[in-house]
Amino acid sequence: MPRAKRPARTETPDATPDRHAPKRTARAKRVPDLAADRVAVPAPHIAPGSGADEGETRVDAARRRGRGALSNTSGRFEPAARLVFDDGWQSLEDLPPFRTEVTEERARTVITRNQSPDVAFDRSINAYRGCEHGCVYCFARPTHAYHGLSAGLDFETRLFVKPDAPELLARELSHPSYRPRVIAMGTNTDPYQPIERRYEVTRRILEVLADFGHPVGIVTKSGLIARDIDILGPMAERGLVKVAISVTTLDPHLARMMEPRAASPHVRLGTIRRLADAGIPTAVLTAPLVPALNDMELERILDAAKAAGASEAGYVMLRLPLEIADLFREWLVAHFPDKARHVLGLIRQMHGGKDYDSTFGKRQRGEGPYAWTVGRRFEIAARRLGLGGRALKLTTEHFRHPRPAAAQLSLFD
Repeated sequence: MPRAKRPARTETPDATPDRHAPKRTARAKRVPDLAADRVAVPAPHIAPGSGADEGETRVDAARRRGRGALSNTSGRFEPAARLVFDDGWQSLEDLPPFRTEVTEERARTVITRNQSPDVAFDRSINAYRGCEHGCVYCFARPTHAYHGLSAGLDFETRLFVKPDAPELLARELSHPSYRPRVIAMGTNTDPYQPIERRYEVTRRILEVLADFGHPVGIVTKSGLIARDIDILGPMAERGLVKVAISVTTLDPHLARMMEPRAASPHVRLGTIRRLADAGIPTAVLTAPLVPALNDMELERILDAAKAAGASEAGYVMLRLPLEIADLFREWLVAHFPDKARHVLGLIRQMHGGKDYDSTFGKRQRGEGPYAWTVGRRFEIAARRLGLGGRALKLTTEHFRHPRPAAAQLSLFD
């Protein structure tokens, strides 16, 4: 059959897309298909929850142990759907479990820019594509379609790293036309996901930013960030860094289901304490709040974070762009069948009857009575705890270009 026409892109899944993602037409360096166990079917894309037989879209639990998504449906740009089925010879029993595969990527630039009016930054760095934390709700999942991969299990297991990101960053910051503003990290995938222990790209990026005196804001849900207190502490003394720790729930059981490979709630609260004790401005981000699932914990999370030393707070409602709507619906029905209809009904209530409204200003908070109630609850709790003041502003006054080792000294140094 003729190749399916690529749909028009109506929304950027992340506020800071990477404009240097490999084009779908350039396949010379395409990652080999590690999901060869899926059989190609010359049919339109079949999404989870679309009415197809559950066995055709869902991956066996033993093969996806420790992962967030339940399925691995083909990317939305692919001309054929890939479905798993038993051919009568018990072939599914021979399929290997999903294991993390990492591909090194050589990028041309590392700073991504955006003009989204509802985010507080205009540039970001994402050293990794895909995220092993496996958060089922992650709004970055659809970006894996640009690699011909699935937003499901592929996003959690087939990762990309930019090992030369620190060198690229130093080159971009050294350009005579560069003007410093806060760089955000953790806006797409977590900069401290498990593979950071091996590659240490985030740590080396921070070393470059510290050398240049460049401000940075970091969002993470990993305790690994405490490893870099030796860099973050001195940067904080100069007003160059602030950190936000994402705490979705205080229930370890729910956290394990929603974010299977992320740090447990008590580890995240402990990380807030360690950062705050080191003098690093630390906020708590209650995100995402899922109606009727974890939103009732809002005040408890803020209380616990304040006790741990948080100085600011923020919140974001659940977002379900593109493939995430099907992935989340599938996960919700599997884990909370008695709540699924109610949760989805409240989500649609906040988005004008749809799973998601991508309109700037509405996509992160929603609208309507339920969204308004959550917003007022947050404001009251944050004000009571002293977390609702004006956000700390980082400075660019320390930005400078480090002098090369062989450079001539200035007469006035």
